[in-house]
Amino acid sequence: MKKISTIIILSFLSFGVWAQNFPPINYGFRLGLTATPTIGWVKPEQGKTDGVGLGFAYGLIGDFNFAPNYSFATALTITSINGKSTEANAAPYHSGTVPVAYDLKYKLQYIEIPLTIKLKTIKAEGKRWYGQFGLSNSFNISAKQDAQNGNTVFADNLKITDYTKFYRAGLIIGGGGEFDISGNASILAGLTYNNGFTNITTDKTRDVRNHYLALNFGIFF
Repeated sequence: MKKISTIIILSFLSFGVWAQNFPPINYGFRLGLTATPTIGWVKPEQGKTDGVGLGFAYGLIGDFNFAPNYSFATALTITSINGKSTEANAAPYHSGTVPVAYDLKYKLQYIEIPLTIKLKTIKAEGKRWYGQFGLSNSFNISAKQDAQNGNTVFADNLKITDYTKFYRAGLIIGGGGEFDISGNASILAGLTYNNGFTNITTDKTRDVRNHYLALNFGIFF
């Protein structure tokens, strides 16, 4: 938790330094809540994807508006990324020299702090559209796995924190719309693709990456 706290503080300090160096016209700051279903999958380099897994993300979202149609968008969410794969000689189950294929189900949970830019259209009739691009920063807080080979079960909801990397990075691209509902409040709906580009395992003989689609729902106040 100390690592997570330090990274969160540094992220906000970095934004503060940027704001001081470029004193902007105040276009406003918006804070809201999000609840987002996710559809995740795992892509191993030595193996194959073997199905998607449903997950969920929830937490705070925030837009720092630095121009009429541009925002620095971030969030603080708890995000689940699940998925299935078939991998050879997967730790911690494999021993010996004979190759064995394992059917794995990953159940991973992260604290996620995205750093993105939103490009927005001009608001018309209480609605506007946006595109979004940026970096995903995720910090693992829970890692569990099911594993089997044929009818032989090696793990059922086994904790694999020691075999999962703490930090995960990804690229975010997405889009959607914002719709006014009352006063300053508006709802958000969109679709985001999060492409993980770091290995999620600590096993140096394997390269496994996870990705997900998010159906974004939120409300700004």
